[in-house]
Amino acid sequence: MSGPELPRVGGRPIPTELLIGGDRVAAADRFPVIDPATGAVLAEVASGSPADMIMAVDAAAASGPDWAATTPRHRSEALRRAYELMVEAADDVARLIVLENGKTIADARAEVAYAAEFFRWYAEEAVRLDGSLGRAPSSGNRILVTHQPIGVSLLVTPWNFPAAMATRKIGPALAAGCSVVLKPASDTPLTALAIGELLRAAGVPDGVVNVVPSRRAGAVSSAALRDPRVRKLSFTGSTEVGRLLLREAAEQIVSCSMELGGNAPFLVFDDADLDAAVDGAMLAKMRNGGQACTAANRFYVQRAVADEFVSRLSTAMGRLRMGSGLDPEVALGPLINSSAREKVGELVEATVDAGARLRAGGRAPGGDGFFYPATVLADVPGGAPVLAEEIFGPVAPVVAVETEEEAIALANATEYGLVAYLYTGNLSRGLRLAEALETGMVGLNQGLVSEPAAPFGGVKQSGLGREGGHAGIEEFMEPKYVAVAW
Repeated sequence: MSGPELPRVGGRPIPTELLIGGDRVAAADRFPVIDPATGAVLAEVASGSPADMIMAVDAAAASGPDWAATTPRHRSEALRRAYELMVEAADDVARLIVLENGKTIADARAEVAYAAEFFRWYAEEAVRLDGSLGRAPSSGNRILVTHQPIGVSLLVTPWNFPAAMATRKIGPALAAGCSVVLKPASDTPLTALAIGELLRAAGVPDGVVNVVPSRRAGAVSSAALRDPRVRKLSFTGSTEVGRLLLREAAEQIVSCSMELGGNAPFLVFDDADLDAAVDGAMLAKMRNGGQACTAANRFYVQRAVADEFVSRLSTAMGRLRMGSGLDPEVALGPLINSSAREKVGELVEATVDAGARLRAGGRAPGGDGFFYPATVLADVPGGAPVLAEEIFGPVAPVVAVETEEEAIALANATEYGLVAYLYTGNLSRGLRLAEALETGMVGLNQGLVSEPAAPFGGVKQSGLGREGGHAGIEEFMEPKYVAVAW
């Protein structure tokens, strides 16, 4: 079954070949890209091989020195033009994201705006790469520190935010003076290929940005990591895959940035504004249908307000219209594939069998597409799998707690530490508890933390390094110290 015609992005047809050295390169194999709302095939895309990946590394290595030697202003203007082109093509890119990812058109438009902002932010950061000059306290020698691009960078991105996860890596890498090879998720390669074309149109030289989709993710990533010319790996995905890549990167001592899994707690205390807490919960839980590493995964609500919170959340979740994300009235699109839907259904079933009460949703509909309804589970028992695993779906398990000490202990009882959400009417209490939470980010009376100007990342097994903010560009640079006396 064929899907709808793909949009032209910026007036250009979306390539379905590999983008290497400025050329569209055929591959020996191809794979289908599926519309999650219908199961229809949208396109057949070239599947890169390890040899294709090395060809892309060749192109990045050849173009890298010239790109690194360009002035910061030149790199800045290319990124600024990429921002402008992406804004101009926003409707087309958003439609493309809906088709291959399944999210709603409102979510897709928000993602495109967020993704474009990384190009604008790093266009500004490119011209603010400062060094330092100091004096050694003992010898009196000068300490001169400059920053140089780290080199060829392998960027591996997930399917859930196919535009934003690409630009969040490409933007700082290009601003720093690095050339890159992007390996997008095989579920959503079309958006990455379209962004590659937009960057070429913005004036980024051939070979500086290469895009290699592949069904053989492990093999092609391994080929790049074994190549001594690759000096940086920036990966967003599961902790399980991150561990494997870290082991491989160790062979060549490749610098790694890792944005891995999450198990975000959402804490609501008895002095919270419940209307604000429910609104924040809907944003933190239901952005992209719950398919986000930052999605609220476990709700710990103080017992005095737990029943009221569950009632309001269940009402809000029950109102969400489910269907194709292209329909502007739809608030919940499909999950990415059948495996994702099966996992979510199994988690809900196991939690209900363990004693939880189903307050909304809980049963996948029949028909085409990989849909699962917005679901609320109350009275979830401790130890339920839904509290330990990253759900990656529209399911909100709620646990009643007595004290803030209990809430913090439960929130921190996980190997993950990406983000937490905290609702309270007392600012002092909120800041005190934010410090106690073992996460890299905290949304204090906020259901959304993602911001291009802020350092995004986690602690524990949720990752290494930061993306966004000034910290993001530092991940793609190496400080060089020159000892000098005069």
